[in-house]
Amino acid sequence: MSSPAAGRRVLSGMRPTGRLHLGNFHGALRNWVELQYQYECFFFVADWHMLTTGYDDTAQLPQNIHEVLIDWLAAGLNPGVATLFIQSHVPEHAELHLLLSMITPLGWLERVPSYKDQQEQLKEKDLATYGFLGYPLLQSADILIYRAAFVPVGEDQVAHVELTRETARRFNHIYGREPDFEARAERAIKSLGGRNSATYRQLRRKFQETGDTQSLQRAQAMVAANTRITVADRERLLGFLEGGAVAILPEPQVLLTATPRVPGLDGRKMSKSYGNTIGLREEPDSVVRKLRAMQTDPARVRRTDPGDPDKCPVFDLHRIYSDERTREWAAAGCRSAGIGCLQCKQPMIDKVVQEIEGMRRRAQEFIDNPGAVRTIIAEGADKAREAARGTMDEVRRAMHLRVD
Repeated sequence: MSSPAAGRRVLSGMRPTGRLHLGNFHGALRNWVELQYQYECFFFVADWHMLTTGYDDTAQLPQNIHEVLIDWLAAGLNPGVATLFIQSHVPEHAELHLLLSMITPLGWLERVPSYKDQQEQLKEKDLATYGFLGYPLLQSADILIYRAAFVPVGEDQVAHVELTRETARRFNHIYGREPDFEARAERAIKSLGGRNSATYRQLRRKFQETGDTQSLQRAQAMVAANTRITVADRERLLGFLEGGAVAILPEPQVLLTATPRVPGLDGRKMSKSYGNTIGLREEPDSVVRKLRAMQTDPARVRRTDPGDPDKCPVFDLHRIYSDERTREWAAAGCRSAGIGCLQCKQPMIDKVVQEIEGMRRRAQEFIDNPGAVRTIIAEGADKAREAARGTMDEVRRAMHLRVD
């Protein structure tokens, strides 16, 4: 098993709405489990984000946070590899959010697509609050505080990452223009060492003259991996690659993730708000009962009626859980009415139950040992705070808020 590549940090979070379901797992969590062995990963429970829409009822928040953490561990997140923590345990998130709010134009927040969408969807709530308007900027602070290189998102979240990039760009433009920047950057280049200095100049020239992004990425990786230079010089060199300012807050890149459609029991997207979910730690008997009753192609009224797999939500689960041979068998049997819906469902049901039983076993280990969970979160918070403090030291220095 390979170790995460240096300088390739990933950051993502999840709101604690309670126990997770298969839609959460296949939509995000399964991808996190894979990413943790490819990158340096920071995953956090976004409890402050819950307050942006649920500020009026927080009684269940501690229990929901605990349930999410158990589900993460049950799904395969490894605290020995990834950093798992709770957002509110790292107060630097709030400080950076406050400072970024001083420079972020109001119009940037109002144009975020989900701002008006959620107001429309949650009409019963009073969302005319400063916190709700500013939650995309809090997301930006979550990302920038760790100087994450990548943020794994689906296409519907790309706009939030773009706001983060714009915010970082604006911050660097305002506060990254230190006196004698070019002279300091030239001294920093020399500190890389003879061969690396020449390589840095060559790659920088190629990027600036031709726009070759591969040269930029190679230079960035070389600077990030150099342990001989100071943090300040590292930021100068990264900023010098693209222009004339210190890249105090590097712009993160989107890591687009494939998110298969996970249908709920009624054929709509699996969601707690629809009450159509299968929980990650649900009782096997309940899982079987729910899936056996799951909606199929409405055209198959009788056993002898042919169906269309493309119109059957059960087949979306076959695409996730079944191998090619089983999918071909299910599709052919559906179209010809050669098999009934319950017969079609059974191989998929077996796979779902097997997966959930594995998660239930792993979860029980942590349920029986709550001290282990507390230790994981405490250690994760310590590691996250160490990284966050480094960023805030540079931010305060750039904004002249630090007295040396």
